[in-house]
Amino acid sequence: MEYHFKKDTVIITGASHGIGKSLAHAYAKEDATVILMDNDKGNGEKLVNEICDTEGKAAFYFCDVRYESSVRSCFASILEDGYSPTILINNAGVSRFTNFFDMSLSEWDDVQSTNLRSVFLLSQVTATYWRDHGIHGRIVNMASTRAMMAEPHSEAYGASKGGILALTYTMAMSLGDYQIRVNAISPGWIQTTHYDELRDIDHNQHPSKRVGHPNDISKACFYLTDKDNTFVTGENLVVDGGMTRKMIYEH
Repeated sequence: MEYHFKKDTVIITGASHGIGKSLAHAYAKEDATVILMDNDKGNGEKLVNEICDTEGKAAFYFCDVRYESSVRSCFASILEDGYSPTILINNAGVSRFTNFFDMSLSEWDDVQSTNLRSVFLLSQVTATYWRDHGIHGRIVNMASTRAMMAEPHSEAYGASKGGILALTYTMAMSLGDYQIRVNAISPGWIQTTHYDELRDIDHNQHPSKRVGHPNDISKACFYLTDKDNTFVTGENLVVDGGMTRKMIYEH
């Protein structure tokens, strides 16, 4: 399938590591201009240099996505530098697991601010720009299969990802009048480093018979952000090798 991103400018939050880094490379290879938004300046600028040297156009902007002032200042700088974003991928997040009885309110709030509030803030400021300029933008929010299934002591993370799904569905309704599409992706086990060190049992427990790779998420993002897929909005695309459909009991 051919995708059409040559005229697109893509903002990717949390782009300095993991899935975000893979997405930055993937969109650059598809001729998009990539805006990396992260609080890791060193790795972010290094990644920009890699992309510009080998793949295409990219720029880095420091942003602490937990705070409205940082988000608004960062977005203003992007516009001042002449960029006109058309795609937003809300990928920034933290996965901290703390014993339920020991978790402090500040720890809870930090996870919610990083994972969930950031999605609202970035989406609001970006969609406002699109509304005011008649741009039919596309938003993808990175949720998780942990919004639908859980392990002990993942309350903060699971709640934040469940909130992302609810926010995705609601924003798709609110922004539909402006032809702004909003979708989510729920990754399962995506191995971002040392893939060749995985064990047979890691792969074989998946109905797909393999652990996920960041490229699997890039392909899902391409589908959801292609300008021609205008009939897809308010969806959550689960990319987990079938694990959330697998019934698991001990025998």
